[in-house]
Amino acid sequence: MKKTTIILDHNQINQKIKRIAYQIYEVNSSEKEVVIAGIQGNGVYFSKQLAKSLEQISSLKITLCEVLIDKKKPLDKITTSIKSIDYKNKSIVLVDDVLNSGTTLMYGIKHFLEVPLKRFKTAVLVNRNHKKYPVKADFKGISLSTSINEHVEVYFDEKNSKAFLM
Repeated sequence: MKKTTIILDHNQINQKIKRIAYQIYEVNSSEKEVVIAGIQGNGVYFSKQLAKSLEQISSLKITLCEVLIDKKKPLDKITTSIKSIDYKNKSIVLVDDVLNSGTTLMYGIKHFLEVPLKRFKTAVLVNRNHKKYPVKADFKGISLSTSINEHVEVYFDEKNSKAFLM
């Protein structure tokens, strides 16, 4: 049986969300609007939490966007919940829960580069340092050097979010 270790508890995840929100605000303090684009699944939940924090600490207009990407088939068509005109020439933060190989972020980035942007950044809760692609998280909650056989799982919940190393 694989050993499971809690790497972030609920309070630590909330602290990481607030810290990342401050970092996003710091980088975008001269902007009027920021698009927070969450990759479907946990990336969307994480992006909503970041947006809530940003709204509490700043006067930025936050536009949420869901990025629909099949993580098992990232070459398939990627779509978003908002039209490209709604993020054209804006500052975007692409959000996911865990950065494993970088595949999902790389194809997500490629999708957004089809229109001119003002600024593009990435945010993840857990950065695993096992990248296949030259993509990095600009904002990260925690970085872990894990073996290729280990797996990170994040469970988001209103009252009991946790990140596990398995």
